[in-house]
Amino acid sequence: MAFHHLAVEKAGLYRAVMRQFVQAKAQFALHLNASRIAAAVEVSGPPWHADRVEVERALQQLCEWGNLEKHLDTEDVTSVREFLRPRFLYQITKTGQAVERALEVYGQALTEVGELQITALHEISEELEGLLELARRDTMDDGEAFRRLETLRARFDQLTARAQTFLSSLQRSTQLQDVDLKAFLSYKHVLIDYLKRFIAELTVMSPDIAEAITRIEAIGIGRLLDAAARRELRDALDQADPGRHEAAVKQWRVRWAGLRGWFIAPAGERCQAEELRAHARAAIPALLRAVVMLHDQRVARSDRSADLRILARWFAQTDDDREAHRLWRAAFGLSPARHLRVDDQTLDRWHEQEPLSATSWLDAPPLRVAPRLRKTGRTTRRGPPAQVIDRQKEKAALARFAAEQARQLAAARAVLATGQATRLSRLGELDRSAFELFLELLGEALARKGAPDAVVEAASADGSLFIRLEPTGDGTTATIDTPMGRFSGEDHYILIHSAHRVTKPDSAALSASAELASEAGD
Repeated sequence: MAFHHLAVEKAGLYRAVMRQFVQAKAQFALHLNASRIAAAVEVSGPPWHADRVEVERALQQLCEWGNLEKHLDTEDVTSVREFLRPRFLYQITKTGQAVERALEVYGQALTEVGELQITALHEISEELEGLLELARRDTMDDGEAFRRLETLRARFDQLTARAQTFLSSLQRSTQLQDVDLKAFLSYKHVLIDYLKRFIAELTVMSPDIAEAITRIEAIGIGRLLDAAARRELRDALDQADPGRHEAAVKQWRVRWAGLRGWFIAPAGERCQAEELRAHARAAIPALLRAVVMLHDQRVARSDRSADLRILARWFAQTDDDREAHRLWRAAFGLSPARHLRVDDQTLDRWHEQEPLSATSWLDAPPLRVAPRLRKTGRTTRRGPPAQVIDRQKEKAALARFAAEQARQLAAARAVLATGQATRLSRLGELDRSAFELFLELLGEALARKGAPDAVVEAASADGSLFIRLEPTGDGTTATIDTPMGRFSGEDHYILIHSAHRVTKPDSAALSASAELASEAGD
């Protein structure tokens, strides 16, 4: 309700009244009466006439919304009639103060001018030098540490906020349309000089600031942050509360980490200062491209918006709908394509010849269009629908194919998922199904292998099988014969079993089991 006065008919009167209370608070005045407010509003208020009655109504409404509160005014009463006539003193409430502060911050955010503050870089460098000097002292001055860190935080926050606003306005400047070319050219020269100065200063100052931060951290930033937290909590009710002190120190560490991240980047990344410098450098060619675009639009309007406006005028000048449809087809070419229907015979011919995607339409198989389709737009005669096609044979063939695939997969699982450890070189010859399943499991395991001598465990894609690989360490090579050729690679101990098994042998058991299997095979 406290913001309700901004969206009503007499919002101007309510804002003029509230401004009087803001000014009174700035002058340390406690209360205001209706006559004083009415006199001030009549001088500097809205364009309409606002007498005392109107102002009193506005004051009463603001009290109901919670922006103001009123108290009886019993001073300067000389008669019973004046005493019986209610007069009030008005005071802004905490809710009203919060609303005014929010509106002030909102207005500043909308009207704030973005800029790249060169002076802020010098002040940050000076404050860091002061902190470095303070960190070298044997005794810590809590007040000085707090003042320097607070000044550093305020200047850094201002630098960041102004830079963000400037980059946003710079992006809008490079996307200007329908502006005066001479004005933009003059603005462009000033802006490019401004960017060059800031880039030069940032290039020079960034290494010095980064070095100062590194030297302070080498001496010990913790003492400075702890001292600033102690000074910040000096006026607290319970100064001995360790939780508040730890929270204050943590907050100062977060602020210091933000400052550090601006000028010192983690390994393999760019710091925020380098990002800002890169954006500023990229803005210069973007401005030049914007100038070229404005010049081209001024000389020859060949952009898409101009073409669409010309086309709209042509549509408006057509005599009838038929001519408008002709213009539409000529401009966009969106004609119906009913003749491009593909039947089963055409698909069969394309499947037999398999033309490449780069094949010309002149060389590709032709699309045969039935005369009835060309004449009437239909492929069949009018009449009752055709009978439903019986697909029992095709379904049976698909069922047999699926059953055969399931049988082959089960056989491959029986060959591989024995639950016994062995060497790859002892697997023997594998048929096509077993070898494809083996390659799938081996690929899942090798994908998880981080080092040549690491032991890896993995599951199949469907989660039904489990594989474990361990290098033999003897440098032997395993060879597996398959119908598709020979598969060879470094020998490993391998164990494959179904995923429903819970127990997994350890590395020593796997090696021992594999050795016994090898000896049994020999």
